[in-house]
Amino acid sequence: MAAALAGDDLARSLSSRRSFASDSHRSWVAAASFREAWNAPSRVFNQSERQDDEEELRWAAIERLPTYDRLRKGVIRQVLDNGKVVHGEVDVTNLRMQDKKQLMESILKVVEEDNEKFLRKLRDRTDRVGIEVPKIEVRYEHLSVEGDVHVGSRALPSLINFYMNAIESVLGFVHLIPHNKRKIQILNDVSGVVRPSRMTLLLGPPASGKTTLMLALAGKLGDDLRTSGKVTYCGHELTEFVPQRTCAYISQHDLHYGEMTVRETLDFSGRCLGVGTRYELLAELSRREKEAGIKPDPEIDAFMKATAVAGQETSLVTDYVLKILGLDICADTMVGDDMRRGISGGEKKRLTTGEMLVGPAKVLLMDEISTGLDSSTTFQICKFMKQMVHVMDVTMAISLLQPAPETYNLFDDIILLSEGQVVYQGPRENVLEFFEYMGFKCPDRKGVADFLQEVTSKKDQEQYWFKKNQPYRYVSVSDFGQGFSSFHTGQQISSELRVPYDKSKAHPAALVTEKYGISNWELFKACFAREWLLMKRSGFIFIFKIVQITIMSIIAFSVFLRTEMKAGTAEGGQKFYGALFFSLINVMFNGVAELVMTIFRLPVFFKQRDHMFYPAWAFGLPIWLLRIPLSFVESAIWIVMTYYTIGFAPSASRFFRQFIAFFGVHQMALSLFRFIAALGRVEVIASTLATFSLLLVFVLGGFIVAKDDIQPWMTWGYYISPMMYGQNAIVMNEFLDKRWDTPNIDPLFDARTIGELLLKARGFFTEDYLFWVCVGALFGFSILFNVLFIAALTFLNPIGDSKSTVVVEENGDKKKKKRAFVQHGTEGIDMAVRNSDEIVGASEHAPKKGMVLPFHPLSLTFNHVNYYVDMPVVS
Repeated sequence: MAAALAGDDLARSLSSRRSFASDSHRSWVAAASFREAWNAPSRVFNQSERQDDEEELRWAAIERLPTYDRLRKGVIRQVLDNGKVVHGEVDVTNLRMQDKKQLMESILKVVEEDNEKFLRKLRDRTDRVGIEVPKIEVRYEHLSVEGDVHVGSRALPSLINFYMNAIESVLGFVHLIPHNKRKIQILNDVSGVVRPSRMTLLLGPPASGKTTLMLALAGKLGDDLRTSGKVTYCGHELTEFVPQRTCAYISQHDLHYGEMTVRETLDFSGRCLGVGTRYELLAELSRREKEAGIKPDPEIDAFMKATAVAGQETSLVTDYVLKILGLDICADTMVGDDMRRGISGGEKKRLTTGEMLVGPAKVLLMDEISTGLDSSTTFQICKFMKQMVHVMDVTMAISLLQPAPETYNLFDDIILLSEGQVVYQGPRENVLEFFEYMGFKCPDRKGVADFLQEVTSKKDQEQYWFKKNQPYRYVSVSDFGQGFSSFHTGQQISSELRVPYDKSKAHPAALVTEKYGISNWELFKACFAREWLLMKRSGFIFIFKIVQITIMSIIAFSVFLRTEMKAGTAEGGQKFYGALFFSLINVMFNGVAELVMTIFRLPVFFKQRDHMFYPAWAFGLPIWLLRIPLSFVESAIWIVMTYYTIGFAPSASRFFRQFIAFFGVHQMALSLFRFIAALGRVEVIASTLATFSLLLVFVLGGFIVAKDDIQPWMTWGYYISPMMYGQNAIVMNEFLDKRWDTPNIDPLFDARTIGELLLKARGFFTEDYLFWVCVGALFGFSILFNVLFIAALTFLNPIGDSKSTVVVEENGDKKKKKRAFVQHGTEGIDMAVRNSDEIVGASEHAPKKGMVLPFHPLSLTFNHVNYYVDMPVVS
């Protein structure tokens, strides 16, 4: 029993010791865990403090740099290869693609939510140090625009009408006959204000004059329109600054190079338009922050510095615009054209908008930017535009045809045009009040924008009349205008316009006085780089030209084989004449493709030239220079393939002299066709001019018709024909060789040798030194045609797809003008004859003219239509 008790005591004792040891171990572990947990936050804070200290040191080092270097250094987050995130100092002018992506992700992680926050951070940084952002107020007072159109059948684009209109224009210019045109009033004495920090919606039915008003505000009206009244920016006339760079007009036509990607298109636009006053703003901002001891947000600072450097091939502004317009998903996709598959129509429309947003303009006039876009995308774009307007004090007017109610509610001011007159202009909140004042009310479930489009129409107006105690009568546009002048909003605008804008209040940096955004050298580099890119993307055309001239050279030496051609005889000389002329024609005609390629690029050029992207010489000079190597290669292929195989003079010097002659001919031909393309501007006219020019050049070239056979009064044409100098150069190079020194026995020609005989028989030069004169003349013609090419690009405007129709109906002796639509140029100015009593329709009993085709109306019905799409089987 005692032993058992002793055993129990021993067991309890051992168990107690094990329990104590286990409890002690758990207590030690718990204490260690507590100490680790206690010390962990301090290590985290110490690490954060170390990072903050490191960032402070980097920022302090940047602040000690000179101004030029300081404005090019920034601190951004960088992700190392091991995944660690650090704040590193970078040169903002040479950001890596990864750094740009990281910076944009940190700024605009969710575009719909972060864009306004980002813009407010930019604005808060300038407001914090008291820097005023430039604002521009646009006024138009008593603005009237009118033009001339042909009437009835004379307005149809037929061949007879084209020549009759051309002859009539020439005779009318010298006042020999009066022109048979009618005056069309596009805008009729309109006045108003487009204010900064308020987004304006321009509404109106088709042919109401919206595009004309936009172009007038942008200073881009055509010379064929007569304008009265004035447009001012901050009280300054359009002649006192450069409106094309102060204001960005976004056309409803999408004109882009299909060979370029979306990013490349925006990068080129931003590079040419420059940065405006961003660099000066940043320098002043940095100076004031340094004096006040303010440390900016590193990401905002890096963004502002990266977008303030002019002349960059790529810019963060491009990435920002791609984000807000939803083009980042197709940034590296070709734009595309009729022959290339590219982005969709809606994406192309957004690209047209983004092309001007990347610039520094403070006034944005957008004409029908919603064409091809769904209502959701239009709403998002207008939402981002509203944030830009309100936060950055931009002046913006957007023309939309039928905006959705959600999009309509984003705007602050409304301008309603109809028949060239302003029906209403003012705050969006008062527009329904005005029409109720005039006796019309918008139904509850009716979109306000649709109501505004229809309420001025004679056909749709009656349904909105709500004064049931008064009989309805048609309220014309002129009546609406008179009613608006007595409405309180109209009176407020009139009183505001009566007080001239105080020019002293205008910000010095608001209006742009420099013609281009970057220096001439930077413009040349930008255009040169783009032309080189377009050449690489169109490489098939140039390869095809090389293959073409190679095939033609094989045909040439197969036809004129040397074994069948004897040198030193008059009969053999005639065959050599044919071989030389055939060679000249092939080398010259190989440049015809330049005409089509130039015409294909002209629409984009005219758009960018008119928006002051670059001058004409910056566009033409790179084309000239980059075609020289191709011309060299094509001429070399012809000479190498044909010279010795045909059997021309077997001398190295003669070989290279003929190569130089053909090189000069090819350069002259390229320049000639480029000039004809710039002169014609459209393919039909340019092709006609080219055919006519080539006929003259060939006939007067000295081979088809000899010089002595040309009439004396046409001798001047012989000397101005560039082909004559090429023909003289190649025949002199051949027939003045020593193998043609066979004595001449023909007494009819005063020639010592057969070579001289062959030259004098066709009236060509016989002195050897004139070879170099002819070569110099060829290169002189090349320079002349390139200069004329640049001059044509500078002074000529595009030939628009002009359409004009005026329907004239006779009712007794009275002619009724019903409607006219005219479009001049590529911008699509629309005009209309606006007689409110006659626009909608004439009397039903009016006599009808012309042939009426009988037809039976048919009804198309459908029911239970289903549409199925096969989906792949999920494995």
